[in-house]
Amino acid sequence: MRVPIIRKNIIFTPDSKRVVARYFMNGDERTQQMVMRIMMLDEKQVLETLEQTLREFARRHRNISSVFLKHCEKIRPVIETMQLDYDAISLDRKMLIGSYCTMEYAIESAAIFNPSIIEDFDQTGLEMGEKRVIISFRATGEGHISSIVFRRGILDRNNNLQVMKIGHHIDKAEIEHKTLYNKERFLMKLYEMHTDDKYIAQIMQDLPGEFEYAVLKSMVKTSLSDPSISQERRTALEEIIWLANSFYDLSFKHDSDITERVIFPISESESRGIEDARFVRFDDDHDDSHRVMATYTAYNGHTILPKLISTEDFYTFRVMPLHGAGAQNKNLALFPRKIKGKYAMLSRIDGVNNYIMYSDRVTQWNTPILLQEPRFAWEFTQIGNCGSPLWTTEGWLVITHGVGTMRRYCIGASLFDLDDPSKEIGRLKEPLLSPLEDEREGYVPNVVYSCGAIIHNNSLILPYAVSDYSSTYAVVDLVDLLMALKSSK
Repeated sequence: MRVPIIRKNIIFTPDSKRVVARYFMNGDERTQQMVMRIMMLDEKQVLETLEQTLREFARRHRNISSVFLKHCEKIRPVIETMQLDYDAISLDRKMLIGSYCTMEYAIESAAIFNPSIIEDFDQTGLEMGEKRVIISFRATGEGHISSIVFRRGILDRNNNLQVMKIGHHIDKAEIEHKTLYNKERFLMKLYEMHTDDKYIAQIMQDLPGEFEYAVLKSMVKTSLSDPSISQERRTALEEIIWLANSFYDLSFKHDSDITERVIFPISESESRGIEDARFVRFDDDHDDSHRVMATYTAYNGHTILPKLISTEDFYTFRVMPLHGAGAQNKNLALFPRKIKGKYAMLSRIDGVNNYIMYSDRVTQWNTPILLQEPRFAWEFTQIGNCGSPLWTTEGWLVITHGVGTMRRYCIGASLFDLDDPSKEIGRLKEPLLSPLEDEREGYVPNVVYSCGAIIHNNSLILPYAVSDYSSTYAVVDLVDLLMALKSSK
């Protein structure tokens, strides 16, 4: 039984005008040469060059002068090795130096895809049948570096989406690293990352049960400065500090619109991208609290690290890695509420099959249970989730993806028992959504993919990516979908 699906005509496409001011450093030696040339300018020349730069870029960024100063501060150690008195350098000259350590990066120039949608915290001032929503996207620019961007919109009673106008400036968040770590949990994650045991012991044995970030970083820095260090030990030490840097808090200024906030790769663990965030509004039955959480994949060009991000207002975010035998590979998706007092998570730890896990801690995941294997031809390569499960009166609705011939991605659906989600009630034999002829071309051809849907007006609202380039959404009647699922056994 094929389920009718209505594709909507709203398309989100990459916008190369959306840029951030990114720190740029060209190595110690070349940076010293650049600074020396700037130091040879007189104050009049400094001011003229700075004013010309500000004329060209101030309107493109909020408070660009403060960005310049911050980026100058980042190379303070380099400047001080030149026997220069950093504090004696004029403010204008520091801004100019910082401008040479800044570059624009177009966060959406290549693609805006893999969307997820959640209900906004604020539902005031709406008409009957309307819902305010926040849509997240994986935005990709030069070098395939991915970040998270947002749009806000209102779904009306007919499931039409009115997208709010986007802001003019893009703001990156301020970052604050975690300062204290639990040694036992830290070691556990290093072992999961397969970091060499003997190098872990060498650096970690002298640390107490609770250790400070600054102490660890200093010890690693000292070890890395040894000119005779082997490449294997260097890699292990870099992985240790890489893990420490993956715990942090983000905060955005309150005068920024949500469309102006980008969660851009900050730590070394995600230097090559933040991939496929699956946002979900989590309702805690214990204290009636609500927060938004998302799992995503951090990538540094060599290693992936599953991470969790949490927020209660979309201004401040807490970021931390996920631990455990089940926190491996990609495709983790958190259930929107606890089941029998435990957190629940979908995963695809082996890259092929769907699994389910339960935990007392939202960051610790072990003992994955096999949930689904590829069954139909359109998913023979692999099956995974397309976002967090959705609660319905008939069961947990899980939107899935399957990969078939020619690496074609299609979207399917499954239904699981509310009290025991390891029990499958039904599963569509045919894809719910397959790439149409005009959806096959893009950065990665023949792909439709989603990172999260919602239910509104008794309909499934399914945002999805088109060939890893652009995004749109579709609507499915929930009664039709559930009927098809229940009759599919």
